Amino acid sequence: MKYRVNLKKTEEGYSVWVPRLPGCWSQGKSEAEALENIKDAISAYLETVDKLSADKETRYVEIAYA
Repeated sequence: MKYRVNLKKTEEGYSVWVPRLPGCWSQGKSEAEALENIKDAISAYLETVDKLSADKETRYVEIAYA
């Protein structure tokens, strides 16, 4: 699965976040490091969402998005 991420150069390196996953962000000294780190952050984020919704009643819906 692919996620769009935003990068911002800072004094310390790079900040990176996922606009569609509120609160999911990371950083790195280089752009490459930040992009690698956000992969771990996305995985941890999605794991947490799964754990928090494990005992909830859920449904799936499909949407068309351009």
